[in-house]
Amino acid sequence: MKSNLLPLAKEGISYFLYSLAFFILFLLFDFDFLAFLTFFLTLFIVYSFRNPERELSVFEARSFLSPVDGIVESIEELEDDEYAYKINILSSCSDVSVLRVPANASVSQLLKYNGARTSKNSKLFTTLNENAEISFVTLEENKFKIMHTLERSFAPLFIELETKQKLLQTTRYGLMLNGKTSIYLPQNFRVNITIDSELKASESLMGYFS
Repeated sequence: MKSNLLPLAKEGISYFLYSLAFFILFLLFDFDFLAFLTFFLTLFIVYSFRNPERELSVFEARSFLSPVDGIVESIEELEDDEYAYKINILSSCSDVSVLRVPANASVSQLLKYNGARTSKNSKLFTTLNENAEISFVTLEENKFKIMHTLERSFAPLFIELETKQKLLQTTRYGLMLNGKTSIYLPQNFRVNITIDSELKASESLMGYFS
């Protein structure tokens, strides 16, 4: 994922090819209505898996950028020894689904669970849905954690990371078509966003580590 510079994310290539093949097949057999449906399905897949380049602004060394496109749902203060803040971001099917590293950091732990894809309004959303929990540590030993929980989606949650992997800020590391991202941050983090802020991965500044 991190080296993919194509306009379509590689996770979507197989979906695109299958849809395109059915479209051509239906055209050959004069199934006009089915060809019409698969044509729009192909366009939807291209839109869902789009992989745009982003204009990367120059921020300070301790800056923290948004890892996803979406809307800030909540900012919570935690009574925890390790993390002081929890920021929830909701991403929809209309958002760019590519996930990007928010800061120069290495992966300290990676946990991924397969599961259901229920609505975020379901009581089972936090316990049964497919999710990934990734813990990072920066060069300055600042720890943060990102949890992606998949909502209703025709594609699974893609994460391309390994434990102890060192990553540069803005590097692509996965894809989530629709879901919720929870970011856990330490006490020395200075939040630079508000509830209902609209964020773009790699472009929106969420704050700084002090």
